[in-house]
Amino acid sequence: MTPLVAILGAGRAQRFGADKLNQPCCGKPLGQWPLDVALASGLDTVWITGDRPPPWLGTQCRWVANPQAGAGLSTSVSLAVELAVCAGHDAVLILLADMPRVTGAMVSALLDTATTSAFRHPGDRPGVPALIEQRHFPAMAALSGDRGAGALLASIPGLVLLDAPQGALFDVDTPAALAAASSAMACDQPGPSGI
Repeated sequence: MTPLVAILGAGRAQRFGADKLNQPCCGKPLGQWPLDVALASGLDTVWITGDRPPPWLGTQCRWVANPQAGAGLSTSVSLAVELAVCAGHDAVLILLADMPRVTGAMVSALLDTATTSAFRHPGDRPGVPALIEQRHFPAMAALSGDRGAGALLASIPGLVLLDAPQGALFDVDTPAALAAASSAMACDQPGPSGI
């Protein structure tokens, strides 16, 4: 399986009230955290953006603007599928640009399943990060509205559900959530040796 990693970063951040992916989070722009995880995987990676990419993205990976971003998250999922097909990938691994606590180990765990898999969110709901095989691409491309692939994932028989480390599925939708994520991530960082 050779997935395309698609980082969905085309949202309008209406609840945040500013361009949240550029906001500092524990020493980096918020959106840099999931990008670093994707790049460390060594997999082909694409950032799906709205009108323009974050200024710090530069040439770290290719990016594609979603001209239909205003119609909801589903349009970015559909674009990710289109890009995966065009590039000859047989799966897509979806990350969200506002989830700074997702780790490389979580991406590796998805890849190790070698099948359609997702992380377990509260209420046993499947959600991102998720690895979705090519056979589900038509259903993903048909999604509509401001919902991602969660409902589709829930309908897949035999879906592999993984458990994330505590707090790893935290997404940032408000300034208060950004402050909470930054605080939690500061606690995650190892202290100086001998402390």
